[in-house]
Amino acid sequence: MKIKILLCVSLGVILLSSFHATQKFDLKASIARGKDVYTAYCLSCHMEQGTGVEGVYPPLAQADYLMADKKRSIQQVLYGANMEMKVNGKSYTTPMNGFDLTDEQVSDVLNYIRNSWKNKGAAVTPGDVKAARK
Repeated sequence: MKIKILLCVSLGVILLSSFHATQKFDLKASIARGKDVYTAYCLSCHMEQGTGVEGVYPPLAQADYLMADKKRSIQQVLYGANMEMKVNGKSYTTPMNGFDLTDEQVSDVLNYIRNSWKNKGAAVTPGDVKAARK
């Protein structure tokens, strides 16, 4: 009897593992979690509506620079940026600090930013973040 129960538990774990491996990425849930990450780490510079501060902090709302290169955006969240950026035709040179975030947190905050304020971007998955880490 004990062997059968153990066998059923083992099979259940195998089935559950297989289910999680094939589960689709939930962009809507990621965006919802990303709002909290944005509030904690990004809002003070880029403002509540992603407008930034002209000449100092670039906008994220409808930002051509942000939407042009997903990998670059991931790396800037992780490692910061210390170079001139042209965003919507305007120059920004204020350095940005990187943040010590998990792959999921980076994915979530970028999904929030890339899908808020009239932005419409493809999903950034934790796997994308892992691959973009140096």
